Amino acid sequence: MSAAVALIVGLGNPGDAYRGTRHNAGADFVEALLRRHGGALSSESRFFGQTARLTIAGHDVRLLIPDTFMNRSGQAVGAMAGFFKLAPPQILVAHDELDLAPGVARFKRDGGHGGHNGLRDIVRALGNATDFQRLRIGIGHPGSADRVSPYVLGRAPTAEREMTDAAIAAAADALPLLLDGDPVKAMTQLHSFSAS
Repeated sequence: MSAAVALIVGLGNPGDAYRGTRHNAGADFVEALLRRHGGALSSESRFFGQTARLTIAGHDVRLLIPDTFMNRSGQAVGAMAGFFKLAPPQILVAHDELDLAPGVARFKRDGGHGGHNGLRDIVRALGNATDFQRLRIGIGHPGSADRVSPYVLGRAPTAEREMTDAAIAAAADALPLLLDGDPVKAMTQLHSFSAS
């Protein structure tokens, strides 16, 4: 049994200019959970973000989409983790992943930040702890490092976006297993899915 997930964070950049961009895939996951389970976000200045509280498969879970820009995500996560006295393994961070193709999503526990500025700041805010859980949502790679920034801040074509949405839905389907404290079953179910 692993520590029960009590906080799900969806990473992205704030504002309409960034809505629907590849970099906001994590925030899109949280919004998908709200649509599925009937919740709504409210602004919480003390947590530097938009928060909600849901019951998912019998589990009480808090949701957070930081209002900070991606590279300051740790400010929001650290504030909420500190207030509710959450250990890193109780936190699931959903984020875009260049190293996975669109239509693929993977649960992961522990690991480095892989160059992701949001994860880097969360690791820092959690006292260099890396043992929080992650949902990696594939967005693909543009092919060269100098094209990454405009790529992640751009919007995907419709066919690619539909694959990402399908992977997000599959992750939402597998989430109850993770909340039940069975990450292996959750991984097995999600990792057998591919929309690509």
